[in-house]
Order: sequence, then C-alpha cells, then structure tokens
Amino acid sequence: MKIAILTSGGDSAGMNAAVRSIVKAGILKGCEMWIVREGYEGLVRGNQEHAEDRKEANAVVDEEEALDQVETRANKVTAKSHTDEYLLHNLRFGDGDLLRDGTSEFVGGRTLKGRYIVRVGWDDVRGWFSEGGTLIGTARSATFRTTEGRTAAVLNLIKHGIDALVVCGGDGSLTGADVFRSEWPSIIKKLRSEELITAEQLEAHSHLKLVGLVGSIDNDMCMTDLTIGAPTALQRICEAIDNINSTAYSHSRAFVVEVMGRDCGWLALLAGVAGGADFIFIPERPPPEMPWEDAMCAEIHRHRAVGKRKTIVIVAEGAHDKELNPIRAEYIKDVLTDRLGLDTRVTTLGHTQRGGRPCALDRILPTLQGVEAVEALLESQPGTPTYMIGVRENKVIRVPLMDAVQQTRAVGEAMKAKDFKKALDLRGPEFLEMLHGFAAVSSLKEEKDKLPANKRMRVGIIHMGAPAGGMNAATRSAVRYCITKGHTPLAVHNGFRGLLDDNVNELSWLGVDAWMARGGSELGTNRILPSFDIGGVASKFQEFKFDAVLIIGGFEAFNALLLLDEGRKHYPAFHIPMVHLPATISNNVPMTEHSLGCDTSLNALVDACDAIKQSASASRDRVFVVETQGGKCGYIAAVGALAVGASLVYTPEGGMGLDMLRRDVRFLKTRYLLDVPGRSEGRLVIRNEHASQVYTTSVLTKMLIEEGGSLFDARSASLGHTLQGGVPSPTDRARAARLSLRCMAFMEEHHNKLSKQPPHKTRQAEPASASVITIRSGGVEMVPVQEMLKHADMVNRRGKTEWWAKIVDLVGLLAGKPQFLGLKGMDLSLPAEVAKV
Repeated sequence: MKIAILTSGGDSAGMNAAVRSIVKAGILKGCEMWIVREGYEGLVRGNQEHAEDRKEANAVVDEEEALDQVETRANKVTAKSHTDEYLLHNLRFGDGDLLRDGTSEFVGGRTLKGRYIVRVGWDDVRGWFSEGGTLIGTARSATFRTTEGRTAAVLNLIKHGIDALVVCGGDGSLTGADVFRSEWPSIIKKLRSEELITAEQLEAHSHLKLVGLVGSIDNDMCMTDLTIGAPTALQRICEAIDNINSTAYSHSRAFVVEVMGRDCGWLALLAGVAGGADFIFIPERPPPEMPWEDAMCAEIHRHRAVGKRKTIVIVAEGAHDKELNPIRAEYIKDVLTDRLGLDTRVTTLGHTQRGGRPCALDRILPTLQGVEAVEALLESQPGTPTYMIGVRENKVIRVPLMDAVQQTRAVGEAMKAKDFKKALDLRGPEFLEMLHGFAAVSSLKEEKDKLPANKRMRVGIIHMGAPAGGMNAATRSAVRYCITKGHTPLAVHNGFRGLLDDNVNELSWLGVDAWMARGGSELGTNRILPSFDIGGVASKFQEFKFDAVLIIGGFEAFNALLLLDEGRKHYPAFHIPMVHLPATISNNVPMTEHSLGCDTSLNALVDACDAIKQSASASRDRVFVVETQGGKCGYIAAVGALAVGASLVYTPEGGMGLDMLRRDVRFLKTRYLLDVPGRSEGRLVIRNEHASQVYTTSVLTKMLIEEGGSLFDARSASLGHTLQGGVPSPTDRARAARLSLRCMAFMEEHHNKLSKQPPHKTRQAEPASASVITIRSGGVEMVPVQEMLKHADMVNRRGKTEWWAKIVDLVGLLAGKPQFLGLKGMDLSLPAEVAKV
C-alpha cells in the first residue's frame, strides 16, 4: 500500500510527531510512505510544476535516484527477511533536511520547488517529534473546494499509485477529506472516460482509504478527550499566566487574559483551573446572570475583601453572553476599572499559544495515534466508515469520523439556538465536571450557601513519600472545596511523623491561593508509615477529630492507607472515610494509569533530553546514556523514551543481560554505519536507575565507548531529582483539581452514611470507604484498598501488570531495532569512513 499524509487547517504542536510515527509505522508494515506539502493545496498542485522544470534543467535527483544512492551506500548489507530489506530500501530519499530546515533547495542539488507529493523514508523524518508546527506545511485551498480541484487531486494521487490518505487537521479539514473519499469512485470513472488514467489504474485504485487525526489547539472535537496540540497550547497559556501572576501580585493589579477558543472554551476552562483564575468566560457556558457584569464584580469584590492582591480573568476569544452578544477583553477591563477601581491590564496571547516545542503529551499521544492510523488503513475496506483516531482517558480509540464531526457541529448549533445545556452535554461529562470544579475552587460562598452543620467534616490532608508535581494543586482544590461547603481543612505537616508531633493546622482559602503553580510539597513529606506508631496515629485522629482523611502520595501513601484500613480492627478512630490520591513521578501505584507528577516529570525529561540530544548531534557520532528515576517501576524510562525518540530503553521490568547488550551494541553500530557520512546524529539511550545492579549507567557508558570504537562515542547524564522539581504541568494541575474534588465527594458520601448509623453503637465504616482513586481507560474509579492489594507487587513497589509495558517494544520498533538487527554481511569492525562506499 502507498500511504500519503497531509496536515491541514491551523498548525498545532504534535503534528510532526504524528507524521513521523505514521511514516515509520507504515514502512514497518511494508508500505510506501509519501507526504503532501501545503495540505490540500499540495494535492491539487501535485508535481506537475516540478516535471516541467526537469524538462528544462535536469539538475534534480528524484526519488528513484535517491533510492539508488541508499542501495549503493549499503551495498555490503544483506537482510534476513523481506521486512529488514524493505526498511533498508526505504531508509531515506534525501528530502528530510529540506523539509526540516524549511529550505526549498540546496544550491546545485535537490529541490522541493514544484514538488508537493514527496516520497519519504525512515531517516527523512528523524527528530521531527521535537519540532513545533508542521514541517510539511499547511495552507487553505479554495481550489480543493471545487470539483475541478478535487479531480486534479485524485489524478495526482493516482499518478503516484496512492490510494490511502491520513489527514491531520480540524473538523473542516476532516469533513473535506470525507467528501473527497465519497467522491473518489465517481471522479476516477470520469478520469477514465477522459482517458487520463488507464483501465488498470481504475481497477487498482477504485477506493480511497482514509483515516483522520485531529490537529487543533482548541480541543474542540467531540468523541475524543484530547486533540493534537491542545496540551502544548494549554502549557503556553499557563506559563504566561504564571508569569503574569507575579507582576499582578506585585502591583495588586487585575489582568484580563484572552486565549484562543472561537467555538470551544476548553483552553480557557482548563487554564482557569490550572492557573488559579478568579473568573472565566467560555462560549458553551455564558454567565447565567444578566447583567453579567454585576456577577463578575461581586465575585471579584469578595476575593479582594479577604485580602487577595491579584485578579486574573480569562476570556475565550469566542465568549459571549446568553444573548450571544460578544464579551471582549477590553470591555471586561473597563468594567473592572470603572466599577471596582482596579488597575487592570489586558494580555492577548494570540498565536504564541500555537508555537514552540511540543510538550511530552503532544509527542506521546500523536505517536500512538499515528501507529493506530496505519493499522486502521491496513484494515480498511470499501464498506467500512472513515475513522478518526482519538483518545479516551489513556486509550487510543477509533470512532466514526462523521459522527464526531456532526456532534462537534451540533455544539455550535446548540449555542446559536441558546441551548447551552445541550452544548455542555455534547462536550462530554469531563468538560462539565471541570466547569463545576472551577466554580467550586474559585468562588467564595456565603454562610447560607454552605452545608448544614451536621454534614460538615473535619478533613485531614497528609502528603507522603517523595514530592511530585500536583500535590499542592490537589491540596489547594481540596481546601477551597472544604471552605466552600463549610468543612474544616486540616493540614498535617511532614507526614505521619508530623501528625505525631502535633504539626497540624487549619488552612485558609487565601492561604492556598498561590499553591496551584508550586512544585514539591508545601505541607512537607516523608516516608514514615503509620506502623511506626499505629496507636499514636489513632490517638491523634481522635484528638484532632478527623471525620475524613485525604492522603496524597505514591506507593507509601497506598501502603499507609492499607495499614490504616487494617487498623480498623483495633482502632475505632480509623472508621472514617479515607482516600489515597496517587501522586508520584514513578507512576507505580497499582491499577491507575496516571499519578499526579508523572506528566511534569515527563516534561522535565523531554526538556533535558532535547538539550542533551542537541549536544550529542553537534558533537556528531555520540550516544548519551540518560539515567532516570522511577524506583523499580520503568514508566518514566519507557514512556520518556517514546517521547524523546530514544534508540534503546532499559527498565527494571525488562532487566539487562549480556545477550541483550551484545545485540544493542550491534544495533547501534549498524545504525551509525548506515548514516550519511559526516552527518551522523546523536542518539539517546534511556536507563532506569534500577534496571540492573550490575550494568550500571557508568558500566553501560564505558562499554559503549569501548565497543563504539571510531563509529561513535558515548557520554552519560543522570537527571536525578530534576525530574521531581519545577513548576507542575497544566495537565497535572488540572488532573489534581479533578481528582481531588472527586475524593471530596467520595468522602462526603461515606461520611453521610456513617452519620446515619445509630449513635449508641460503635461506628463501623464499610470496606469501600478506604479507597484509592484511579484513572483507567474507562474513566475515574474508586477502588477499595484491599482490592488494590491483589494487584500490587509489594516487594518491588509497583503493579503486577502495567498498561505501558508494550511501549518498551514500540520504542524498539520506532528505532528500527529488530529490522536493523536483521541486516547482515556488514563488517562492523570497520570505521565508518572505511565502511562507506
């Protein structure tokens, strides 16, 4: 099969990662891979201009000549299988540097001028995942909207034998793609009748196979949780808000921040939650009160009345009131200045939200989606629908493309009809949950709006284990919710050791205001378990009159909850609702796919490895062995290796051995021998700190130096605690708020059940009241801690099974390890300059 990839509509970070993944996955499946420059406009133009130029000046090397060059360079290599041989013959076609550098041509050499449908090989997309935007270009095409334009596009694809297409773009681009697919049969019949194609071509290309990926920073497509580019755009917004916060606090100012979101308020909503905003305006939920100016000013006045020095209002560019009148940032500024006397500024972030390097999530998910897109194309039949590759929680899914597009457009139609409830319902339960969550943590309620006294709780909040990004955000959300409902939030400082030392105090609404963007643990944390003095812990629970306890931490926190649950046999004080919220960069808590802090840690790993790879590439022919934290869980190493395009990855689960290392050295040698002379790039090897007690990072680096000889050098870098610190990612902040509020609702539910038990009897909490909140492919779920124990490897402090285990194999596949190991006949003892042709 010949597969073409194009990007269309607005650019978004992560598109290049998707293109890279599709190209590599396609080659591994034996497909010819092509890219279409400049979106649909490139389909219409084809390579006709290039063909005419070649007639006048035969100075350009075409794909077949480039293939000959690759075969000549590797003429000493044979392959054990057809798959290995196919990778060798599709190693590169010479346009990778032109596409990546944004140049149209090299002087006296190759050119992209007039070439819009270009064949690409394995190395042509090397390193693309770290580049922002789309390297293959995107452009609006008025011509493609016409029948003549689409006819020209079909003809150009058939000329190259292409009848499979992956389109990455927004709902308009994907709708256009589906129209193109539906018209394909009639267009090729017309082309045949005009004798522009042969009967053989008509028969061979009777059906266009099509798959869509959603590239949109607005996250405005229904039936998927995330679109490509949205996490990076959210990160850019939150970075700006974090910077604005400091100057707003210094001058006691108000800032109105306008973000993108013409028809969707996801960016404004999530930025409001993650950035700790005071008020937000989104299209799907306009202010219910009219005039809305009164409600906004009343809310912000309450915040200022308790001593808040700064005010942040976030407005989506498509925001409006319930009569569909636009709400503009400048007008909001005037209202705050005139009515409240606030020194107010407006910041419009504009296209800065789209730009820059993609964050870790916008490298990982597009990579997984790209692999799935190729699988969907290979399985496509004339009767199957066009699929869109989306994401639900942590699972890559296929959904009918037009169902997603129609539901997305129904949101806009509902808003035009002023049916905002329907619009919110169509956005999905998570969107609505985040909206309610924002209201819960941003508003100050009056006493009459709080829960009755008999339903209020004294909630203990404890941090355990190593610090992780999102701990403070979760605590802030819990505290704000407690105060909104009338509960009493009690901070336990320095874990269970601090509890025994009476380091407990009540937190205030304003006191946690700045915690959303703070890394580490403001409460302090350690690894001491309740078993240190279980009786003393029970006594302190009783002394401080805890009605519920929220434990935020990693495997130690899970273990602590397990001990407290078992302690219920002897201590009545533990018969209260108790919840563990997983927060650990290791992501080693059983049965949950994500822990708070792991996204922040992956971003830190990506930043470090991008810098390291830049150094390695500048030095040429250098391998960096990068050591990560993670304990005996290989999540950070495995998923991080996928995000940075590592050549090799070592985890505790997979271990390390001599046979494995021997194969890996041979793979690296083969890979360097097949590089362009003088143009070899740096490569990364990711190693978890506990992958092996014998083959340490130092030993592995020395071995690579020795074995690499004149082919490549090696260096090591240990990232250590840099993976723990820094500002939490917006994803971790938003996730922290969502999960924390779920925990609070869970504790309220079980507290109400306990309060209904007869007062003359000893309180007896049900087993489910001691649970761990988990994220799984099906959604968020509370799992009793005793059930969690069945799935835990207590010795190695991780789950017995891990959802990410297959990613280790995928890292090897996308590096081509099995295929390059299948090559033989090469003298690996020869230096590169001798082995080259």
